[in-house]
Amino acid sequence: MKKLFIFTDGGSRGNPGPAGVGVVFKDEKGKTVKKLKKFIGRATNNQAEYQALILALTEIKSNFVKVQEIEINLDSQLIKEQVIGNFKIKNENIGPLFIKVHNLMTEIGKKISFNLIPRLENMEADRLVNEALDEGTR
Repeated sequence: MKKLFIFTDGGSRGNPGPAGVGVVFKDEKGKTVKKLKKFIGRATNNQAEYQALILALTEIKSNFVKVQEIEINLDSQLIKEQVIGNFKIKNENIGPLFIKVHNLMTEIGKKISFNLIPRLENMEADRLVNEALDEGTR
């Protein structure tokens, strides 16, 4: 597989509140090759979005080392613009998460692009977030 398409989402019930993340990995043909979900405890929506990105990048680093190009699709304009350097990070709780994302991207060392997509195109990752939230708050 030369190119990997990733869809990430994170969310909380309440802001902050119980939070979860979901990540979907697809190949060049659009076939889902892996799904991840995780309950992360109490967080804001933005913290959850970053945690979803961290989960995706950690998985890439461990299990997708032969992929040459990575396209990350997310529905958070704030996170996308912060990660590519267009928006400053003003929240002190986001800074460490941003640094972790940056370090993982450096360690991966591949071409990584980011696309802002409408929520309707991110429904699979969103569903995983809700599953993680339901499982984590039982």
